[in-house]
Amino acid sequence: MPQIHGATRDALTWAHTVLEREVVAATDNPLVFADEGDIVSGGNFHGQPLAIALDTAAIAIAELANVAERRIEQLVNPAMSSGLPPFLAPRSGLDSGFMMAQVTAAALVSENKILAHPASVDSIPSSAGKEDHVSMGSISARKAREIVGHVRLVLAIEAMVAAQGLDLRAPLRPGTGVRSAHAKLRETVPRLEEDRPLHEDIEEVARLLREGALVGAAEAAVGSLS
Repeated sequence: MPQIHGATRDALTWAHTVLEREVVAATDNPLVFADEGDIVSGGNFHGQPLAIALDTAAIAIAELANVAERRIEQLVNPAMSSGLPPFLAPRSGLDSGFMMAQVTAAALVSENKILAHPASVDSIPSSAGKEDHVSMGSISARKAREIVGHVRLVLAIEAMVAAQGLDLRAPLRPGTGVRSAHAKLRETVPRLEEDRPLHEDIEEVARLLREGALVGAAEAAVGSLS
């Protein structure tokens, strides 16, 4: 986890630095200096710094889902789960459990691999050749936003699967922080006793992740995790 998640954190820290610098930069054309009454044709409006930073962020975030999906597979696959029932279904053989949840995670991860292709390596001249090199940064931004949504859903599925695994391991108990996050999740998403549609559960856990509720519950129990 330190090697994979840490690399993602490093990449996002760098991307944040670039975005923070560029958002306050004066790169429009022309530059207007009201105090001096000067108007200077700068031509410094190229979006390459943002495009590369957003492409990097998209790749880094997508990698979180790549490894999360592998952890999901280890939990639902009886060949790797150290005694848990297939697909974490209490009525194994009658119910599918989290089979389709893992398939959903795999599909989202596969789509992310397409979306993670860097837009900034492309360029199409426009404006009669005046803009002969284009950053494609707007496409980088749109793809990054879509990847973030996919990754949040994969992480939500992992949280649901992990919670089910903890329930099935009872009376064994996890550590204090994990126990608090598990309790927070169970406030709105019940344990899977038999097959039911999972899309609403996935959306609910994704909301908890988006609002920081699970991390907040863990930190309330054990202190800061950052």
